[in-house]
Amino acid sequence: MRAPACGFLLCVALLALGCKRSQPASHAALVVFAAASLREPFTGLRHDFRRSHPQAVVTFNFAGSQELRAQIEHGAAADVFASADLHHMDALVRGQHVTPARSFARNQPVLVVAAKASEALRSFADLPRAERLVVGADAVPIGRYARQILERAGKQFGPAWRARVESQIVSRELNVRQVLAKVSLGEADAGIVYRSDVHAERDSVRVVAVPAELNVVAEYPIAALTDAAHPGLARAFTALVLSPTGQQALADAGFIPISTSSPP
Repeated sequence: MRAPACGFLLCVALLALGCKRSQPASHAALVVFAAASLREPFTGLRHDFRRSHPQAVVTFNFAGSQELRAQIEHGAAADVFASADLHHMDALVRGQHVTPARSFARNQPVLVVAAKASEALRSFADLPRAERLVVGADAVPIGRYARQILERAGKQFGPAWRARVESQIVSRELNVRQVLAKVSLGEADAGIVYRSDVHAERDSVRVVAVPAELNVVAEYPIAALTDAAHPGLARAFTALVLSPTGQQALADAGFIPISTSSPP
C-alpha cells in the first residue's frame, strides 16, 4: 500500500517542479509610498517606468504623508517615499530611514467651495460665512498649511475673523483627498486642498484662490529608502520623476514643476 502512495507523491512533486520551471521569471516589485495628492501623476508615470523597466511591477501606497512616515518608521517595506512636505521627509532623513531627498514639485493650497455655498463664499475673506468647514488634521501637510494660512489671515482680517472660521471647522481629515471628498459630496461648505487636487474636479466644486500674501507653497521631496529591496529601481523611479517626462506629468496634473518659482 505504501508504494502507490509514494509513487503518487513523487508524481505530484515532479508535476509541481515542471510547472514551476515553466513559469516566467518573477518580476521585481517596486513599492512606492506617495502622498495622496500624487495619485494621478504617479499612476500615469507607472506606464513610462514599465517601458524602460519591463520586468518591474510598480505598486503604490497612497496616503497622508504623516501616515506613510509612521509606517516606514515601524518597518514597512518600501523602496521610495514621496512626501507632500519637507517636515515628514526630514524626520525620516534624520532617522536614517531614507537617503538624502530631492524636491521634485511644488503645490499651492486653494479654497474649494460646494455648489450650495457658492453664492455666500465668493472670496477667501468670506470664509466665516461657511457653516461647515473641513481641513486636514494638524499632522497632515495640508492641515499644517491650512493652519499657517489662517494664522496669516487672522493678522490681516483680525482675531475675530479667525476665531469665527475655526469655530466652523467640523472635521479634520487624514489626507487631502478626504477633505476634497467632503466638499464635493456637499457634506461641508468649504475646505482647503491643493490646487492639483481640483485640476480635474472643477465640475463638482468651485475654486477660490487664497490671496498671495496669505498663501504658502508646498514643497514635495522624494527619496529612496536606505533599506530598499530594489535600490537600483528606486533610483530609476526617482530619476523619472525628476526628468522632463516626470515634470511634464506633474505640470499636467496641476503641480508646479520644481524649476518654476511661482504658479503658472
